[in-house]
Amino acid sequence: MSNFVIHFILGLMYANAGEWLMHKYILHGLGKNPHSFWAYHWHDHHAVCIKNLMVDPGYQTLTLTKWNVQTKELAALTIIVLLHIPLLMIYSVFTCGVYASLILYYYKHRKSHLDPVWAKRHLPWHYEHHLVDNCVANWCVTFPWFDYLMGTRIKSNIKTTE
Repeated sequence: MSNFVIHFILGLMYANAGEWLMHKYILHGLGKNPHSFWAYHWHDHHAVCIKNLMVDPGYQTLTLTKWNVQTKELAALTIIVLLHIPLLMIYSVFTCGVYASLILYYYKHRKSHLDPVWAKRHLPWHYEHHLVDNCVANWCVTFPWFDYLMGTRIKSNIKTTE
């Protein structure tokens, strides 16, 4: 396997670890405090998803002039991109793996909250995180790799294709 492929895969894995850490400790940890910037995740996003069976209308239209679940998520992703620019100069393939993962994250996360049938089939771990009392597990969205590594991939009894 070439170094390019290895570095790209390492970038994907690094991003997956970051996704797990951010979701567990920032979005759920700090997000439970209603006065935190991150409160939107727990108090808005999760509440809306439970009420609407996974659908979050905040993802339907991208309006950069309105501060909502989608624009806050995009702001956090933009900050992650900017923080990794110095690495782009040194470890370009690794950083491209990170950036590819961020793009996949946004695409998959948005689609899962607009199309619950798709989410149940393609992201059962995320679907279960929202709708099967597993909001204290299944932290990954893009791929469940780090959940498996950390022992936090909790499967439910719902029928999925995973």
